[in-house]
Order: sequence, then structure tokens, then C-alpha cells
Amino acid sequence: MRGWVSPTCTITRLEARPRSFSTSRAYLKRVNVAQLLASDAEAKHVDVYGWVRSLRKQKKIAFAALGDGSTLEPLQAVLKPDDAAQLSTGASVKLTGSWQASTGKKQSHELQVNAIGLLGDNDAEHNPVQPKYQTPEYLRTIPHLRPRIPANALLLRLRSQVIASLTQFFATEGFVQTHTPVITSSDCEGAGEVFTVSSNAAKDSAQKSKPEDEAQVEHFFRVPKYLTVSAQLHLEALAQAVDRVWTLSPTFRAEKSDTPRHLSEFYMLEAELCFTEDLEEVMSVVENMLRAVAHSLDKSPLGAELLKARDVQTKDTEDGDGAVTTATLRQRWAGMRTGEWPRITYSDSIKLLEQAVSDGEATFAFRPSYKDGLQAEHERYIAAIVGEGWRPVFVTDYPSVQKPFYMPPSLSTANSSGSEDTVACFDLLVPELCELAGGSMREARSAELLKAMQAKGVAGNNLEWYQDLRKYGSVPHGGFGLGFDRLLCYLSGISNVRDVVAFPRWHGRCDC
Repeated sequence: MRGWVSPTCTITRLEARPRSFSTSRAYLKRVNVAQLLASDAEAKHVDVYGWVRSLRKQKKIAFAALGDGSTLEPLQAVLKPDDAAQLSTGASVKLTGSWQASTGKKQSHELQVNAIGLLGDNDAEHNPVQPKYQTPEYLRTIPHLRPRIPANALLLRLRSQVIASLTQFFATEGFVQTHTPVITSSDCEGAGEVFTVSSNAAKDSAQKSKPEDEAQVEHFFRVPKYLTVSAQLHLEALAQAVDRVWTLSPTFRAEKSDTPRHLSEFYMLEAELCFTEDLEEVMSVVENMLRAVAHSLDKSPLGAELLKARDVQTKDTEDGDGAVTTATLRQRWAGMRTGEWPRITYSDSIKLLEQAVSDGEATFAFRPSYKDGLQAEHERYIAAIVGEGWRPVFVTDYPSVQKPFYMPPSLSTANSSGSEDTVACFDLLVPELCELAGGSMREARSAELLKAMQAKGVAGNNLEWYQDLRKYGSVPHGGFGLGFDRLLCYLSGISNVRDVVAFPRWHGRCDC
């Protein structure tokens, strides 16, 4: 009988023999158009994948502009007329050839094509996306095709780069990235503008009819639940485990607003930090974070592409479309990355506005009033005057009647600039776009929190768990939320938030 043999012995004998097979194959990284255009080195055999942006056919030669979304600039491919005959604008292809110096003046190198692989044909005549100027309003009707336009692909890359910059910033600052729930038990802001989650809205069927004394909606979770309007409350719970947390997650507001600044589904960047009693510390995190983003963008190739895209758009738009100029975009980035950002209290901002009206320096549709709050036109004026038209501005210490229940009185925090009727909070205003971010200290005292909840009428609204946070080892803390899509608008010069989101949803519109 043969005894047991260690598997390692067998493995050793197998490895000692010459192998006539391979268990893996080295992956050859595909070169994209941006990398190829940045290279001055010539190559005899290059495979390039992409979409045909344009075609020029002559008797003895043809030219194709090829793009793959990695850059605004197309690659010039030189083809035989017979090969070009099978192509059309918008078709996806694999081109094989030699990368060599160009004889033309518009590009340093070009691809001399010797083989074409047609990967996906295109009905160029009926394609909704045409190689000409098309209005933003029209392009919003085809969100599934709109990203293929080079300028829109650039916005996708901008979103990716800004997320990368934020991730690096928070990691350096000791923040832990977290994921908060999309389905929640409460309305964080207490405004009631929420989407209710239902399980019986089945496709192609009406809601079930029930007796009048019974609920018409079947609640999957037994009681009403909602799509989140903010991750803040859950972030507060997580912060008290690891000190500093942040998240970038989708949020939903059932507002019927039809403005260039509002969506029903959008992304919010939110952060919470413990062991702080000073609002200035929270504002400093916001300031340093956006400064890091602006600095990274300004020094990157993508930043240069954004400036070029702005220059092209201001020339191509038929009516100007309120397009932000290249100079203005540079100024926005400079305002974010350099200098100290000014601070002004809500009370002083109202006085500034009232003085401007009294002196005849400004007129407003809504008369400035301490009681009525700041309107968008007031915020624009503050950003223009206090921020000198190029720097973000922090407005602090708003009246408590205008803010949610979780904000503590200004005088209960360190180094306060507020008064007895204000809370320790801030809004960050930027030129033209107005409010970009908002934050506050959080009420960390159990009795005071309950009193504030009762005063705002939200006590008992499935927020008992939030009150628990104050009962078991609560700490002074604060945080903020920033409209991520609005930030992309500001950095890119796009005036409508619906154009920086790939699949925008707003009241009455959810196309695909």
C-alpha cells in the first residue's frame, strides 16, 4: 500500500519539468488618444480605439478625427479613400497604423492607418447628436447620448478628478470616508420636501385600491420611510465612533423648483468632526478643502482643457447663453486657492444691504429685512461686495427661526460673533452661483436638543435614536454639507446644474 505523499512533492516535480503551457498572459495596456497626443515618440505599430468625430475625403487621401473621451483634442488619422468609405461620423472603430510626425501644420503627429476595424456602425443621418452646435435645452432631452459630446465627456472627467482631490484631502486630514443610508426614517431638515418610499408602485399596474379607512400605500418597512435629504444625522452617529467622517452620496428633495440651481436628485458632500467648540474650525476645513481642489485643478491638464472649452463655448453659443469667460473662470479658481476668505455675520450683511439701498447703490426686488432672510439677489450682492467678486464669503450666525433644530445658540459656542437670537452656523456664498455650502455646530446637549426639537415641532418624528447620541457620551461637534454638483458648475463655468449631471432629474423630468 502506498503511503501518503505531501502535495508539495508533486508540485515540486511538476515545476521541475519544462512547461508547454502558460497559466497567465501579460496584459498589454491600451494607449488612449490623450496619451498618444502627448507623446513625441514615433511608433511603427499602434492600435487606437475610439469614435469618428469627423471625416474629410479627397481623391487620393482621407482624414478622420478620432476621439475616445480622454481629451478634447481629436487624433488625426490618415486613411485611404477606400477605407474611409466604410466609415461615418459617430462610428466606433479600431485603427491600426504607425504614429509618426505629421506633414501638416495643425498637429505634430498623426496616425498613418493600414488597417481598420469597424466595431459599431452609426446611422449618422438620424443620430440625434450632430457635429454642430446644439442647445443645452435640446441636449437635455437625450441624456443617454449627450455624454459622447467631447465637452460633456470633459465634465465627466472633471467630476472624477474633483472626487479624487477630495478623497486625498480628507485622507490627509484624518477623515474616514463612510457610506450613509439612502432610505431614512426622518426628514433631516424638517421641511417636509421628501420622497416617500413605496413598494407597490409596480410597473404597468395601478396602486391597489383599499377601503377609505385604510392606507392607500403599502409600506415595505411597515411605516413611512423616505429618500434621504441629507446624510448629516447618520454622519453624526458615525463621527462619534472615529472622530472625523465624510461622505459623498445622493440626496433627494421633492421641491417643485424650476431653476438652474435645483435638482430633485443631486450629490452632497458632507462631513462631521468631533471635539470642536469653535465654528471657525469647521469653516477652516471647508476653506482648506476647496483650496486643495482648486489648486489641483489649476495645475492639471484637465484644468487647461476646461479653460479651452470655455473659450470655444463663448464663441460658439448663438446667444451667448450667459457663458462664463475664460478670464472669469481663472478668477474663480484664483479666488478659491489664494488669500483668506472674508467672514461677515448675518446681521452685518443685512445692514450692508440696507445701506446699499439707502445710498442708491443697489436696488432689489425683495427689500432686505432681518426677519425675511437673504434672497438670491442679496447673496449675489454680498459675494460681489464683500468677496470683491472673486472670493467666496462666509455669512455666519443666522437667526434661529430660519434654521433647523440641531443648530445650537451662537453664544453657547467658542469665539462666537452672534447674539442671543442667532445660531452658530454659516453659509458659504460664491460669486454668481450664491450658496455653495452650509454648516454649523451641532447641539450636543441632550436637554437643549429636546427643547429645540419641541420648539420646531419635530420631537418624536422617528428621531429618538438621534437623541440617544446626546445621552451616551456626546461630544461638542460640528459639520457641513456642500452641493457637489453646484461646485462642478462653479469650477467649470456651466451655468445650469442640469448640464453637469449625466442624468438630471427635476420636477416633471426623469427621462431615462
